[in-house]
Amino acid sequence: MKNHVFIDGNKRIAATLFAYFLQFYNILYVNNQAIIDNNTLVSLTLLIAESNPKEKEIMVDLVMNFLVE
Repeated sequence: MKNHVFIDGNKRIAATLFAYFLQFYNILYVNNQAIIDNNTLVSLTLLIAESNPKEKEIMVDLVMNFLVE
């Protein structure tokens, strides 16, 4: 398929939306302090992007453990 916006870009788009979601809902910061550093955020995003869809609940639990105080 030519000129399709998602060709070879699903993971990048998903990573962008994940970061946008966290920023939009002010989840990444508490009292102007980042909850997780940039390297951890990148690693977590890549882990989610590469994960098996069957592991969705595990990934959700992992993200929640990082973000919940």
